[in-house]
Amino acid sequence: MPNRQIRRAARAATVLAFTTGALALAGTAAFAHVEVESETAQALATNATVAFSAEAESTTAGLAKFQVVLPEGIAPADVTLADAPAGWTFAATPDGYTVGGAALAPGKDATWKITVRQLPDAKELVFKTLETYGDGKIERWIELPKDGAAPEHPAPVLKLTPAAPGATPVAPAAPSPTVAAPSPSPSPTVSSTAPVPAASPTASATTAPAAATTSSSGDSSSPVVPVVIAVAATAVLAAVGTWWWRRRTRGTES
Repeated sequence: MPNRQIRRAARAATVLAFTTGALALAGTAAFAHVEVESETAQALATNATVAFSAEAESTTAGLAKFQVVLPEGIAPADVTLADAPAGWTFAATPDGYTVGGAALAPGKDATWKITVRQLPDAKELVFKTLETYGDGKIERWIELPKDGAAPEHPAPVLKLTPAAPGATPVAPAAPSPTVAAPSPSPSPTVSSTAPVPAASPTASATTAPAAATTSSSGDSSSPVVPVVIAVAATAVLAAVGTWWWRRRTRGTES
């Protein structure tokens, strides 16, 4: 009987140890994900601070950059950087933003905060994130749960509570210069074609004097040539006439 109790206790200890180890591994894997949270995680909340954290998994390279795709309802112009590691910079992209700089020390976690002008009226917000290390390795935290199964690389998700009574959406923010830059693109096209009509008068004006010069040159030379020929012919005729007259006179005298 004591031996049976000992065997049962040993089996229970083995199962407990295995379960504890599995939970520890699961906890470590979950902690390695990019996390997002906010103290004002409420739909239609204004000037909400949203914090991100990412655990460094590499022992040879540090975290250097994060590219975040904003969820529907949050425009890049509505987001500003609130806090980040020293030396890191923030830049808007067409569908979100990037934050990064010099790589952190290997094993050092990365945390940063953004301020959102207003959170959308939704139940949850998905922030798909690309995580880049100093050695170029990229981890893609962009997957969503499917058929109830937890993804291997889940995207950070922020759960929101319902909007406060009377809360309404604010007017859209003015587009940032970076986003607005493409719209004036037709202007260079117009301005580049505009000088074309102006160039025609210039070309015709330049051509006109040349034509005028040619015609005037032709006009001035045309009368001169006949006059010279006429004068020469008259002189020849006069000389021939004189010679003929003298010869006739001599013939008559003799």
